Amino acid sequence: MTAATPPAATAAGPAPRTRRIRTRRLSPAGRWTLRFTSVAVLLAAWQFFGDRTSRSRLLLSDPAAIAAAFVDMIKDGTLPHALASSMEVLGIGFALGAAAGIVLGLAAGRSEAFAALLELPVNALYATPIVALIPLLVLWFGLGVTTKTVAVFLFVVFPVLINTTRGVREVDPGLIEVARSFCSSERRMWLDLILPSALPYIVTGLRLAIGRALIGVIVAEFYTSLSGLGDLITTNENNFQTARMFVPVVVVAVIGIVLTALLEWAERRLAQWRKEAS
Repeated sequence: MTAATPPAATAAGPAPRTRRIRTRRLSPAGRWTLRFTSVAVLLAAWQFFGDRTSRSRLLLSDPAAIAAAFVDMIKDGTLPHALASSMEVLGIGFALGAAAGIVLGLAAGRSEAFAALLELPVNALYATPIVALIPLLVLWFGLGVTTKTVAVFLFVVFPVLINTTRGVREVDPGLIEVARSFCSSERRMWLDLILPSALPYIVTGLRLAIGRALIGVIVAEFYTSLSGLGDLITTNENNFQTARMFVPVVVVAVIGIVLTALLEWAERRLAQWRKEAS
């Protein structure tokens, strides 16, 4: 007695089609509704616990008091001045770190020799807490903008470099061979294949670098204590002005959200083929 041949093995019948499991996608309106709901719940809980006792107001403050302090700091000019100083450092340090990370990552992804040359120093520096190096940077570069810019650069360059390298290495070798078989130049291969394939990894590295860059700015300003949002935090903390201390903290969080959203928007514009493929 012979066993029945499964449908996939019959010569006449077609092979069964594999079903792709699709996750349920939210509409833009539904996504924003959930986002605002989570923020509203968080603010309501914060307001409730922050307004319970005078001791809680001293240690935690509440959103209403922070909003009032925000208006006061805008009027007296302390917040705009500190924000401009921090954004200058953030912009320069992030741009230099991202550019260096992308260039080095692309080179390391395409050259095993260059990757081996960078591997140990990059792994050692990435594992080293950059915060511990800031006092040394102060000794080298003083208390000015240079120290804070170098600190932000060190916080940014390594996640971008590591993710870019991984993105280049994940390019399908078969596609590279096909491009070479059609006599594609190295320039066209980079523009049409390698960079588009590595773009999601590069964007992931930049998203990680945004948070690290903001940490680098604030921590560097803690050590220099001359200007910026970090200086506002330490000054108001020392004066027990909790609401005013929370204002730059909230501003930093909002900056991180805005920069991440802009990066996601840029990725959607640059990688429209991913949306079409899905």
